[in-house]
Amino acid sequence: MASGQIAFRRDARESDKQAVREIIESSGFFRDDETEVAVELVRECLNRGADASGYHFLFAEEDGKVVGYTCFGPIACTLFSYDLFWIAVHDSCRGKGVGKELLIRSEEVIKQMGGRRIYIETSSRELYDPTRAFYLKCGYPEECRLKDFYAPGDDKVVYVKAIA
Repeated sequence: MASGQIAFRRDARESDKQAVREIIESSGFFRDDETEVAVELVRECLNRGADASGYHFLFAEEDGKVVGYTCFGPIACTLFSYDLFWIAVHDSCRGKGVGKELLIRSEEVIKQMGGRRIYIETSSRELYDPTRAFYLKCGYPEECRLKDFYAPGDDKVVYVKAIA
């Protein structure tokens, strides 16, 4: 775990838009348009509420600063399936257990919301090797791979975990 005390909260705040931007940018994994999508999901949650927008958050804070977060929500037209849209930890806190704790706590929230299966998708690019290894280590087996989904040579890899 990170050096300071980690606190978790579910309510999205106006300041989280900038915190999410900083976390996503610190990773070096995402294009500008992807970063804007991450921030837009916070904006949607703030404007419409979590239930109406379908975007629920869990934020990890160290000494009052957001250092990681998840964004998840029910998959439309399913009864018990949820997407984990985003999980990200600021580069300065990566490798300290914050991501794993965020994922475990997000699973619990999803279970409380009635979720039974969680779907996660990511890129097949080499850059994402540690991400895919993280999902496997956390009990998310690879369910399928959609060839050339994001771009030629960049497959969409889908992981699934049953939680109930």
